[in-house]
Amino acid sequence: MTDAPAVLITGATGPLGRAAVERFDRDGANLVLVSTHLGRLEALASDARLDPDRHLLVAADLRDRDAARSMADQASARFGRVDVLLHAVGGWAGGTLVVDLDPDEVRRMLEQHLWSTLNVVQAVVPGMLARGVGRVLAVSSPAAASPGPKGASYAVAKAAEEVIVRSLAREVAGTGVTANLLVVRMIAGGRDSPPTATPPGELVEMLAFLASPAAGSVNGQRIAVGSA
Repeated sequence: MTDAPAVLITGATGPLGRAAVERFDRDGANLVLVSTHLGRLEALASDARLDPDRHLLVAADLRDRDAARSMADQASARFGRVDVLLHAVGGWAGGTLVVDLDPDEVRRMLEQHLWSTLNVVQAVVPGMLARGVGRVLAVSSPAAASPGPKGASYAVAKAAEEVIVRSLAREVAGTGVTANLLVVRMIAGGRDSPPTATPPGELVEMLAFLASPAAGSVNGQRIAVGSA
């Protein structure tokens, strides 16, 4: 363990997760990188040339409460604490009218966004509160507040995720822990991304600020970035 902050990044192998890994690594942070696929995590660590002493790879299904708590225990055992939680788990389902919606699709989206968020928050935030410092950052979508047609299952799940984070922000106010949402419609992920997609590097700069000591008074905010 070092005095460098420990940053836990879920969804680490996605476009935003990869950009966040590079950004926080440049800042000298200790990194806990989480995904469901260990091989992809290992490839990410290799591509980014991460210092073996400053990163931990955890393959975990965060929809499972015990898996989330095991992840947090591993992070604490390696680095002593988690200072920043960046929850960037992705996943979308849609294309169906509400009257034709499959309840299983709604359930899958809730597990992906609501339950993964709740499980990670419950695993990590108590330690932050005990230390009197911490940052919780989650990535959401405009659909949570302004759903479009044929996207109800995803919109419901993201709205539920936002309720968790914004409720948490009220509960931790004044403790040294903050919780904020970054809202983006689409994150650029390659050459085929539409021009309206937001480059992950732009999002990461905002996340880096929110994770910093300078953002200690920013709490409970829903910050929109990129094209509406």
